[in-house]
Amino acid sequence: MADQQSAGSGDLAEFGYKQELNRRLSTVDLLIYGLVFMVPIAPWAIYGTVFNEAKGMVPLVYIIGLVAMIFTALSYAQMSRAFPIAGSVYSYVGRGIHPKLGFIAGWTILLDYLLVPTLLYVFAAESMSGIFPVLPKFVWIVVFLVINTLINYIGISFTAVVNRLFLAAELIFIVIFVIMAVVAIAHGLDGATFTTKPVFNPDQFSLPLVGTALSIAVLSFLGFDGIATLSEESKGGHRSAGIAMILGLFLVATFFISQTWLAGMLIPDTTSFPEDKAGNAFFDIVARVSSHGWQVAFLAMNALAVGIANAVAAQSATSRLLFSMSRDGQLPRFLAHINAKNKVPERAILLVGAITLVLGLFFVGQIGLISSLVNFGALTSFLLLHLSVIIYFGVRRRSANVVLHWVVPIIGFCIIGFVLWNAEPAAKIGGIVWLIIGLLVLVYYSRRGIGILPEHSANVAAQDPDGAAQDKE
Repeated sequence: MADQQSAGSGDLAEFGYKQELNRRLSTVDLLIYGLVFMVPIAPWAIYGTVFNEAKGMVPLVYIIGLVAMIFTALSYAQMSRAFPIAGSVYSYVGRGIHPKLGFIAGWTILLDYLLVPTLLYVFAAESMSGIFPVLPKFVWIVVFLVINTLINYIGISFTAVVNRLFLAAELIFIVIFVIMAVVAIAHGLDGATFTTKPVFNPDQFSLPLVGTALSIAVLSFLGFDGIATLSEESKGGHRSAGIAMILGLFLVATFFISQTWLAGMLIPDTTSFPEDKAGNAFFDIVARVSSHGWQVAFLAMNALAVGIANAVAAQSATSRLLFSMSRDGQLPRFLAHINAKNKVPERAILLVGAITLVLGLFFVGQIGLISSLVNFGALTSFLLLHLSVIIYFGVRRRSANVVLHWVVPIIGFCIIGFVLWNAEPAAKIGGIVWLIIGLLVLVYYSRRGIGILPEHSANVAAQDPDGAAQDKE
């Protein structure tokens, strides 16, 4: 452990930092964290809505999403190797292009990271209200938030244990559903039959559907990028975060596609779900092939996975982003305080909890609006991420790897740009307002003469033309 801490401290010293967080996470821990963040059972809560939007081809949505997001994951992997520090896209853009543009990237992804826990609590409250309709939804938001803040506060090792337990529980429920579905299809229950129509139905397919699928899929796969925020707590080397991001993306896509394909085969004669039934469509399918008891169990698992496991991961990523930005003086420096015992950014964790509580109570019942705003923040930062790969590797270092440092980020930029251009007007308006606030914050700190990044790390690209930081392994 001492050697791992020492090696990590050496990496950070190159960028003007010292090791403060607890470097305890293996590559497997990062992978589990990413899977929990993306939620292998995520399709359960939105199956009916996606089914209606995609004309029944829900697996196709996730296939398209995987193809779209792999380009962004590859860009993340390249930058995480070059800059193995907390802060994710904020750090990559700030060092790959310019510190002030890095602030903009961090500010936009902050919109995503602040609203993702809110979205999760609202989802979880909806599920729990289906089990306990007597209790108001805001009660569940408070309960989940208190539990998650405590888990994050105890420390990253305890958080990793919680992640493993919840991932195991989710995988058990996936196996249970697969067994139920296969048995029902084998017996032709209610007309259930093997078919490829849920994956691709030529009679219903159209190009506009691809655009719709992209906007849905981007939100579903958000979370793999959060792995990069734990770089300073990883003991797996420079490649660890990149490996976890790409492998996690493929694994969770496999879970998404298999579950929704089976669900589609269980309802061969269904063309759409009534609006008031879409939210519980998947759980109604479970009841159809098993019992009401299993339906309640799946509802409870969904609520706990989203309200605790997924939200713990989201709060953890958000607090690390706040820590990284405040450490560089881009946000109030008191947020960079590390608890001496637990080695966590305690003030950032508590602030995220407080903000999430306010937003959660305000946005109860407004899942659509939150989702749109989350997408805007993530997509804008992803655009800057792809630019950082091109400028840092392609232009500054004159990389000979044309595929990874030119082709991949250009394709990724075009895909993300297309989705962002077709975002809902409300998301664009809200996102632009958030961006304007961020610009005002940037002007404020710039006029006060506060350094955006430590001087050494801000100029690391110029000082390290041969990529020593990346190629040490």
